[in-house]
Amino acid sequence: MEYKGKEVLLYCLRNSAGMEVAVTNFGARIVKILVKDAQGVPRDVVLGFDGVEEYLPENNRTDFGALVGRYANRIAGGRMTIEGVEYELPLNDGPNCLHGGPGGWQDAVFDVVSYRPDRIEMRLVSPDGDNGFPGTVVATVAYTLGGDNSLRIDYHAATEKPTALNLTNHSYFNLNGLAEEGIGIGNHCLEIDADGYLPVDGNKIPLGAIATVEGTPMDFRRGAMLGERMACGEEPVASTGGYDHCWVLNRHGDLSRRAAAVRCPATGVEMEIFTTEPGIQVYTGNFLDGVRGKGGLAYNRHYAVCFETQQFPDSPNHCWLQSPGIQMPGKPYQSTTIFRFKSHCNGN
Repeated sequence: MEYKGKEVLLYCLRNSAGMEVAVTNFGARIVKILVKDAQGVPRDVVLGFDGVEEYLPENNRTDFGALVGRYANRIAGGRMTIEGVEYELPLNDGPNCLHGGPGGWQDAVFDVVSYRPDRIEMRLVSPDGDNGFPGTVVATVAYTLGGDNSLRIDYHAATEKPTALNLTNHSYFNLNGLAEEGIGIGNHCLEIDADGYLPVDGNKIPLGAIATVEGTPMDFRRGAMLGERMACGEEPVASTGGYDHCWVLNRHGDLSRRAAAVRCPATGVEMEIFTTEPGIQVYTGNFLDGVRGKGGLAYNRHYAVCFETQQFPDSPNHCWLQSPGIQMPGKPYQSTTIFRFKSHCNGN
């Protein structure tokens, strides 16, 4: 099919272990990740739809599997100042600009640069003034499927002007597999290598300091069940109806040390997350409202969890944050995230 004059296609990556990843160039989206559970049964572990048409913004207003940009997460008031110049961005999340605003990169058709059975690379040119963001940005993303059941995502971008740039993948994971309704992520055990997180106000904007996770429902250093934590009735979880928070990773930039891991004891499937980014936003599908997805399944609240590796939310407006989220000409943006899957059946 065509969208805005460009052809939209589906591509499949496969490895010798039987893992499959389907990607479309519409929003550079991951539409399927098929992994084997502890009994060797293939399970699709990401939310999505059966046809490309269902991903179009006029049919569903979701970010399932998409590359979001130019700036993942929120920019307060839709305003930011870069080198003394204030820029106004469109609002699409109350008073915030979320994930680059309406019609962001998740709704763009990327050009496929290269494709082979284990790797696809796509490219997008975002013009100066795109959704209010300054500078023409040329960005590429490559998805590489390894023999160890790792899906590596490499982002690269260059800008002609100073601009805000923060790219992430917005896949919704359910390691039960998408087999039936009602089996959400409450039975998932989550671990995050982070001693701190960013407290936020009612609009989910950082308050101005990093808080310790010690003694709070934000402490996942030793692992905890998501269902128990989401039902604990304590802040900051109670007021948001689940998790939609950014953790400050202990050793960002080190791909040899995992940033987080999530495991489903019911299926034996585990996913490890490695990243060069300083933060990870964990979102537990608090606003999933029963939208019908693959096979007509209803994606209800807490049916899936997102792991958005990224710069910190609203970084351009917070000088106290270590990563300002501003990209300069002549200094290419580079970021890598790896999702690596394990199960008892393959011995990993």
